[in-house]
Amino acid sequence: MNLAMRTICTIRTICTLACAVFGLSAGPLLVPAQAQSTVPGYPSKPIRILVPFAPGGGADLMARLVTVRMSDKLGQPMVVDNRPAASGIVATELAARAAPDGYTILACTSNHAGYPWMYKKLPFDIAKDFDYLTQATLSPLVVVVHPSVPAKSLQELISYARSNPGKLNYGSSGAGGPPHIAGEMLKSMAKINIAHIVYKGVAPALTAALGNEVQMTFTNLFSGQAHIKGGRLRVLGVTSAKRLQAASEWPTVAESGVPGYEASIWYGFLLPANTPKPIVGVLHREITGILKLPDVTQTFVSQGGEVIASTPEAFRKAFAIDVERLGKVIRDAGITAE
Repeated sequence: MNLAMRTICTIRTICTLACAVFGLSAGPLLVPAQAQSTVPGYPSKPIRILVPFAPGGGADLMARLVTVRMSDKLGQPMVVDNRPAASGIVATELAARAAPDGYTILACTSNHAGYPWMYKKLPFDIAKDFDYLTQATLSPLVVVVHPSVPAKSLQELISYARSNPGKLNYGSSGAGGPPHIAGEMLKSMAKINIAHIVYKGVAPALTAALGNEVQMTFTNLFSGQAHIKGGRLRVLGVTSAKRLQAASEWPTVAESGVPGYEASIWYGFLLPANTPKPIVGVLHREITGILKLPDVTQTFVSQGGEVIASTPEAFRKAFAIDVERLGKVIRDAGITAE
């Protein structure tokens, strides 16, 4: 690729990331082809990545990071198609019903593992209607409280909650979403009584915590970072199994008195069931290769996440484990989206 074309791709990448990270308006991303196909006969037309959520979220950022570089490698345009409707079910059904020819990819999240428990009827079978491509990244949440909460550590918060049952509220970005699951897991495993208040998105939940409308919430590092640095929210712990590379001073919930606790969000890619194995192999190689590039890995690390880039087999197993794990939490807490 010549210097001019590299410059164009770099500018496109920066613009795309700005839209994704800062939540600016971003329609379908179309990137021109720059190379020859790496597999005879495939791809011969644009490849679409369906994103079940609005531009600006983690799944959208992941999809756009991948598409910018994959277009150049595969020699065909890559389209990011955001379909934020019905909690992701619309986009997921579109992907399930698409032809299994490698031209439709679904960007999925840990939300998808909770679908069988959250909804009585689904227009697809999450276990049977998809082939697994890769579990791409893992992104933990941070437990934050309003500064007025008399707790400087998670142990102190648990002690305070036990002494004041029902006094603390926590906000989430939606019923059955990762922050809600994280809160219900904490309630159950720490044996505390805290009330759940649901909001329509990450931003409203954060605003409620900033205004002390709720005393605590679970949020991703990127969304909460400015408020944390400004002292408007206090971090008590992270929901991952190990400490964040970007903020190693924050303890995990597990090491703060709740052993075995883990409630991270993962992002990955699925294909319609029965996609030919050679095509699965091509897409897996290209996507995981991009995820492992140093600058891409650093993008996720700086936001508190990590790159997984698993094999299809490992992703299938991890997905099944998460379905069972989330099922227990959802059943015990009586969570429903209907």
